[in-house]
Amino acid sequence: MFEKMNTNQRVLLATIISLIVLMVYDYFFMPKTPPVAEQNSSVKTSQQLQAPQPQQATQSTKAPSTQTPASVQNSANNDVLVKIKSKRFELYIDKLGRIKQIILEEKKYKNEEGKQIALFDESKLPKPLELRFSDVALNEESFKVPYSYSGAKEIELSSKQTITLTQKLSNETVTKEITVYPTGAYEVHVKLQNGHKYFISPGYRPSVRVDGYTVHGALIKEQDGTLTIIEDGDALGSEVFQKARIAAAFDRYYTTFFYDLQRGLNVVVSKDSENNPILFVEGSPEFQVKGYAGPKEYELLKSINPELTDVIEYGFFTFIAKPMFKALLALYHFVGNWGWAIVILTIIIRIILFPLTLKGMLSMQKLKDLAPKIKEIQQKYKGDPQKMNAHMMQLYKKHGANPMGGCLPMLLQIPIFFAIYRVLLNAIELKGAPWILWITDLSQKDPYFVLPVLMGLTMFIHQKITPTTITDPMQKKIFTYLPIVFTFFFLTFPAGLTLYWFVNNILSIIQQLIVNKIFEARKSVNKDK
Repeated sequence: MFEKMNTNQRVLLATIISLIVLMVYDYFFMPKTPPVAEQNSSVKTSQQLQAPQPQQATQSTKAPSTQTPASVQNSANNDVLVKIKSKRFELYIDKLGRIKQIILEEKKYKNEEGKQIALFDESKLPKPLELRFSDVALNEESFKVPYSYSGAKEIELSSKQTITLTQKLSNETVTKEITVYPTGAYEVHVKLQNGHKYFISPGYRPSVRVDGYTVHGALIKEQDGTLTIIEDGDALGSEVFQKARIAAAFDRYYTTFFYDLQRGLNVVVSKDSENNPILFVEGSPEFQVKGYAGPKEYELLKSINPELTDVIEYGFFTFIAKPMFKALLALYHFVGNWGWAIVILTIIIRIILFPLTLKGMLSMQKLKDLAPKIKEIQQKYKGDPQKMNAHMMQLYKKHGANPMGGCLPMLLQIPIFFAIYRVLLNAIELKGAPWILWITDLSQKDPYFVLPVLMGLTMFIHQKITPTTITDPMQKKIFTYLPIVFTFFFLTFPAGLTLYWFVNNILSIIQQLIVNKIFEARKSVNKDK
């Protein structure tokens, strides 16, 4: 009975892993058809943008306009008012006092056409620093009246630079003082002469790396430090967060956010027509907020404020993934190559797990040697499960074998695999990072599929030298085909992740060969006795 359970559990575990990979591939990797409304009518999407319901944040606040004025999409007020250029980016502010676009200027930030990456889809609203008034008429007017600006039209940014914009409405005067830093961080000071109620947005999330296998949407760091993530398609349009520390909109690699780590922000999460979250922050007559728009580079965000690294989210296994990334980063600084850093990290992980892995491997070896005796007991007592279980337990105890001992190392590797999967998938630091020879970008799949094939081959070799007690032909077939299945799925995985799994397989083979020799030596000693 126990032997049967042991075998079935191993097969079940392997099948579950295969199914998980299958589901991950089907759900995340297979291309999704974009919503028709988004494909055909970006203007309609913008017009249908739901406004926040500020009365939920403060009882005295009147609701803003429920629609973006239709005139804004094609208005001349979208024209550029000022261009700010640094080594990292070009930032454009339009005549409505919003960040119209940010072009990332560093060499590695290029799209498939070889052009520098533009951070925002300009058809998506709101734009960063966009104001929405609670008064419908005033809100309508605010999208028609341009801001005035008397400074230079183009600014070369070597240190922080402040520009002042002014908008004169019929019943309100708005002043925006925007201070931009070379890092991509900025500060905004909004002043209203008559104190009308309004909201300001960090903008619609970047739309550069929106894919089916990474998280994108909104992240709120609440007052107590809790991180709340609202994914695209899941926004209710009624979420309110009082005194939040960070309010971020993000995709796989990029983000735009507001933060106030002292006083906090009253954040309202609205939604668009596709239930994607839209962030607004409640303003005041004298309102100051800090912000950032750009890549989610760990060290860059840390240089602005270490707490901002919380915007880099790794999913359920963040508690493992975050220290793992820090270790990977430290190794990169030591060896100067992200690929070799992955190799070294894999070796370190295997060394840490080796004592437990060794115990599991030795247990598997014992079970393999006991297989004939186990089969004999099963045949002898197949009509009496209780006697069969009792004799099996005696056999295991006599030889110091654990029927579940071989499963534990595999179970431990599952969270580690998913943690490093998220690290290597989300780390923008791997973008454009080479390893050796043909691997010039660890964030992309192997262009010649060499690593996936080697990964599958080493998985097959490891399987062949690993002892097993499986006798059922169907179960054997499942295990035989697993390397082929995994090879197929890894064809589309980032090269960095495939590299990790390939190196992990090589180390598994080495460990198994060592364990096989240890076990053979022990058997020889026991025979001599």
